[in-house]
Amino acid sequence: MLHSSVVEAAPEDRPRPKTSGPALMVIFGASGDLAQRKLLPALYNLVQKGLLPKDFTIVGYSRTSYSDEAFRKLARTSVEKYSDAEFSEDEWHRFAQGIFYVTGNYDDPAGFAQLKARIEELDNTRHTGRNRLFYLATPPSVYEPVATQLGLADLVHPATDECWTRLVVEKPFGHDLASARALNEHLLGIFHEDQIYRIDHYLGKETVQNILVFRFANGIFEPIWNRNYVDHVQITVSESIGVEGRGGYYDKSGALRDMVQNHMMQLVSLVGMEPPIAFDAKAVRDGKMNLLSSIRPLAPDEVGDYVVRAQYSPGELDGTSIPAYLDEEGVAVDSTTETFVAWKLEIDNWRWNGVPFYLRTGKVLPQKVSEIAIYFRRAPHLLFAAADDGEHLSRNVLVIRIQPDEGISLKISAKQPGPAVKLQPVNMAFHYGSSFGSTPPDAYQRLLLDVVLGDGTLFTRRDEVEIAWDRVTRVLQGWKLQEDQAKAQGATLRLPTYPAGTWGPAAAEQLLGGEGQKWREP
Repeated sequence: MLHSSVVEAAPEDRPRPKTSGPALMVIFGASGDLAQRKLLPALYNLVQKGLLPKDFTIVGYSRTSYSDEAFRKLARTSVEKYSDAEFSEDEWHRFAQGIFYVTGNYDDPAGFAQLKARIEELDNTRHTGRNRLFYLATPPSVYEPVATQLGLADLVHPATDECWTRLVVEKPFGHDLASARALNEHLLGIFHEDQIYRIDHYLGKETVQNILVFRFANGIFEPIWNRNYVDHVQITVSESIGVEGRGGYYDKSGALRDMVQNHMMQLVSLVGMEPPIAFDAKAVRDGKMNLLSSIRPLAPDEVGDYVVRAQYSPGELDGTSIPAYLDEEGVAVDSTTETFVAWKLEIDNWRWNGVPFYLRTGKVLPQKVSEIAIYFRRAPHLLFAAADDGEHLSRNVLVIRIQPDEGISLKISAKQPGPAVKLQPVNMAFHYGSSFGSTPPDAYQRLLLDVVLGDGTLFTRRDEVEIAWDRVTRVLQGWKLQEDQAKAQGATLRLPTYPAGTWGPAAAEQLLGGEGQKWREP
């Protein structure tokens, strides 16, 4: 394998990362899993690296009753367990002095009055500049009540003030187009669009950010990144786990809502968008929006021709027996919720006309992996056909691996050593770990810092969310039509199945169907 090398810049030549000014962050749902596993460790790491000020202030808010000291102990346990920075007693002591806690319900004016009083006290004692960041690490059902109470408590500064107020909203942003629009309308009645940061942690991953750098900073790739040279694109986001006791929750969601509407649509937009006029929030998000708007909308009666859905049946993965999805606790016995979805997505614009984007995601597949594979067209004249055994002159494939083992590789054909002309595929590969000597930081570190700095480039805008939901809701409507037609015939719709531990149903392979096209095995 051919590996990349990175020329190490002298310390004085390296660009210095931006550092934030004073601010106060309120974490709603502070006792929950997201805050403990991701947010608090990420904040500690940012303070350790000097990217957040030493006196950065954190206020936890949830229904669970804690004193300041008890919450600090909980936070310390999380930081020691999940932080990728070396734990320092002195650093922790300084960090912990800025952690506070308020107990309250998410729809209770009294709790928010107490929160307001605590914030105003800390504004004065810790010199926060009255800069406030509210993070909704809560179930989606309380997004609207929390936003309402923040407005009623007069905790939201107008966007034009010198001090700022920002709101971070975790996915899912609704469960269909109508609910996404309703949530956006509600939030925009309290916050300005520029104050709302809809977070998708995939966009904080180094390899995802590197897609734009790879495309637009390398002159050898941008000229061939179009329908003239690309045969098709495959995007796979696979999980090696099942519903893991969360069958009741997952049965209301499914793979299309859980993965395609957010993560995968964002990857499609970054791979396919036109070059932005600048690398700033508006230009990048305008480019993504234009691409998402170009995705061909499906009519309900043609969904079956472009989208495959299935559920996993009993199987084995890594020596563990996996029950069928319909046998999982909390799953309805007649459920039509998909655990696997594959979509042949067409983009109706000049660059990508006739180039299908194949999306695939599912539960209990053979391995956990997220990657983008760009399949280029074959060379038009097979000069070495006599030396080919039918495989080695296959298309060049550019693979962007998001997780695990983040990196980029390009498959090319080369001559094997020896007197005969015999071809062999080889990979030219770049890996973050070997090239930069370290693993990329957790995505939440980058995203949290960007929120504090007011950089919305890696966050989704309202129109992006709604156009992605529009395309996905049309698929949901097609599936509803299939179920209604089955009921009209007195039948119960049963989804195709695939054994747990395999790459999905046969219909997903048939979806590709073109000459020499098949799903790539990561």
